[in-house]
Amino acid sequence: MTTFYDLYGRTLYRIIRAFVPGEAAAEDVLQESLIKIWNGFGSYDPARGRLYTWAVNICRHQALDYLRQAHVRGVGRTDAWHDVPTAAEPAASGGFVPEHLDVRACLAYLRPAYRRVLELRYFEGLKLEEVAELLALPLGTVKTQQRQALRQLAGLWR
Repeated sequence: MTTFYDLYGRTLYRIIRAFVPGEAAAEDVLQESLIKIWNGFGSYDPARGRLYTWAVNICRHQALDYLRQAHVRGVGRTDAWHDVPTAAEPAASGGFVPEHLDVRACLAYLRPAYRRVLELRYFEGLKLEEVAELLALPLGTVKTQQRQALRQLAGLWR
């Protein structure tokens, strides 16, 4: 194994480092890969490929497995809870404040059928089935009209 490490160690480390951020993490993945290679030497088949290619594939898979781990995926992607403003705190000036957005005024830009579906759904609190019964429309039509209306509203706000 020492000879194998001397021959391929640096190259395998560089391959892992391409996937894994951080030197310490890459070294850990390399060690895990070398253990897997050591334990799997019996399953290596020279007829299927070179030893180097086999080892590279093991290292690449170990690096990808490392990246799939939950504690790695979540690092640095979320803010701390104390940094997130709550509903009771006012938003910073210039930021998005939902109360400043007059949704009812924006409904005027929609087709009357779309407007009626959204008014019933969101301002009167009816379920899709109740809206379909009230308007005497098939449920699928109501769902389609709601989806189209929301897409149009999103386009207006962009």
